[in-house]
Amino acid sequence: MKRLHVHVAVDDLAASIGFYSNLFGAAPGVVKDDYARWMLDDPRVNFAISDRARTAGVDHLGIQVDTSGELEELAGRLKAAGMATRDQEATTCCYARSDKAWVNDPSGLRWETFFTFGDATTYGEDEPGAHDRVAAPAASCCPTPARAAAACC
Repeated sequence: MKRLHVHVAVDDLAASIGFYSNLFGAAPGVVKDDYARWMLDDPRVNFAISDRARTAGVDHLGIQVDTSGELEELAGRLKAAGMATRDQEATTCCYARSDKAWVNDPSGLRWETFFTFGDATTYGEDEPGAHDRVAAPAASCCPTPARAAAACC
């Protein structure tokens, strides 16, 4: 079963944890110094926040899958539709180990499709210049123009 993923960049992590905990009626399952994540069943969403970006707002959207086969299917659909994807295997991002396929929608909004298979002790790092469009060569986990030299998603 698939789960919607939303990652929001926030200005004040502690205040935002309080706000979203009240909104969702639950504390986050993961809390780090720079990141928090709720895995909700109602609504079925992987909702993450971090204070790592320079600009607050929606960082990226995604679809989390339960198997590598589902990831392959989603990435295949994007490629069949003529979309350029940036695939990553065994990457570390957001304190997790995942395989991913990134794509930009026609308006430039970043979408991440991913299969997570383990935890990580580090957040993951973005390479300077590894941002903007998916087609840009990069090994980063979450490229974006707002964070050209900042850390990952």
